[in-house]
Amino acid sequence: MSEAANTAVPAVELLSLTKEFRRDDFVVTALNEVNLKIPQGEFFCLMGPSGSGKSTMLHLIAGIDLPTGGEIQVLGSDVTRLSDKDKAAWRSENVGYVFQTFNLLPVLTAMENVELPLLLTSLSKKERLERAQIALEAVGLGDRLDHYPRQLSGGQEQRVAIARAIVTDPAILLADEPTGDLDAASAKQILEILTELNQVHGKTVVMVTHDPAAAKYAHVTRYLEKGDMLQPGVMPEV
Repeated sequence: MSEAANTAVPAVELLSLTKEFRRDDFVVTALNEVNLKIPQGEFFCLMGPSGSGKSTMLHLIAGIDLPTGGEIQVLGSDVTRLSDKDKAAWRSENVGYVFQTFNLLPVLTAMENVELPLLLTSLSKKERLERAQIALEAVGLGDRLDHYPRQLSGGQEQRVAIARAIVTDPAILLADEPTGDLDAASAKQILEILTELNQVHGKTVVMVTHDPAAAKYAHVTRYLEKGDMLQPGVMPEV
């Protein structure tokens, strides 16, 4: 764990966090009064079966969705109290998000895809491209700046997605099954990049995965089961 982990304010703190979805007359509880504290500088892994609420939790931490109850503190800010406009600006500055399916725009080059989050800033075009290039070089794709997604392997596409997530220099990186669509060799490269971002650059990494091999890269692993957070050290029944 990096020295940033000793910072007093947690990267993420969830207090009795609850999320319910209504479907006709039915109520589905995705998260049930979850309490969790993730220190800054930690590589945290969340595991659990499909439908256990893992991705829902990431969406809530990122401010993409709102909880039904409870509180979400991210770097000391109560995300639930921010307006949509303030939330977008806050997310741009503080949180990077890596999806399983890459979500790259096929008509844009790697450089242009990575530049996208910077369009919300006051940076000049030159400054945006310089930062995009630095981010791509950081994930080992300095020689693929002008390549389109169709010209890249799956592992390279995910590295572009990571570069896009870190180009604004966020403190927290949320990764939702980042190796789920990759072969073993590519998955290892992605996990090593996340480890470097955590250990060398001090990023707090919150990763959702179903892969025990991926979880081994994290400092701490916790389990969700049917919306309930299991106690530290407790694994779900098989």
